[in-house]
Amino acid sequence: MTRPLLAPAKLNLYLHVLGRRADGYHRLDSLVAFADIGDRLTVHPAPKLALDLAGPFARDLGGGAKDNLVWRAAERLAQRLGRAAAARIHLEKNLPVASGIGGGSSDAAAALMSLDALWQGGLGPAGLASLARGLGADVPVCLAGKTSWLGGIGDAVAPAPKLPQAALVLVNPGKALSTAAVFKARRGPYAHPARFVRAPPNVGGLAALLRSRGNGLTDAARVLVPEIGEALTLLEACPGALIARMSGSGATCFALFAAAAAARAAARRLKSEKPGWWVASGRLL
Repeated sequence: MTRPLLAPAKLNLYLHVLGRRADGYHRLDSLVAFADIGDRLTVHPAPKLALDLAGPFARDLGGGAKDNLVWRAAERLAQRLGRAAAARIHLEKNLPVASGIGGGSSDAAAALMSLDALWQGGLGPAGLASLARGLGADVPVCLAGKTSWLGGIGDAVAPAPKLPQAALVLVNPGKALSTAAVFKARRGPYAHPARFVRAPPNVGGLAALLRSRGNGLTDAARVLVPEIGEALTLLEACPGALIARMSGSGATCFALFAAAAAARAAARRLKSEKPGWWVASGRLL
């Protein structure tokens, strides 16, 4: 048995859509960070491959175990190592499904790392990267698990400057949102890359940098899920909130705070005001 591994929520601090390729995929520029909020994955020795699902969002995954990205990650790794995919995987699903924070991709990355350790594959992060690219656009950055620049169609990962400490609140209105549907609904001009060389010394400076950047999918996502606009308005009104944004293609939104106490207070307030929504407070990793 390996120790439980956090599969952290992925946050697009900004996301610019640069253009559309001939194959229909869009070119992106994004700054990705991770939160200390996420799913948890544990693997155990077993005679064959099995996947146990638990947690508040387990029932929302749908399909069978073999349709889960974690299962596919296990099979690909076993094939690479030339061995049977023999393990029992326990996934505690704490993050909303199809919510723009990379839950499934982060789960797959955690499965690759945990199973490589259990099976003594010795591939490590570098060796696992090629497998990650074949599983989905967000899996490589989730495998890296640290602040990164995303380019290409989301598959080009490069190290980004270390960000200052920041508290945060995540909010999801309980509406799953298809990434493909959001890109299809997107209208308007394309943006430009907006990377910076040095990170600011504090979260206030980070928020100031992010204000000149945005998420080019927000307007399209709000058309499909109007509650996104409400979530952003509520986050912006929280005392101590420095900036509020939608992550990825939505519908999860987040706000950054300088003080953890302010973030926790905001989360309590939002849970009271929106009891049917998912709300969590934490910090950037």
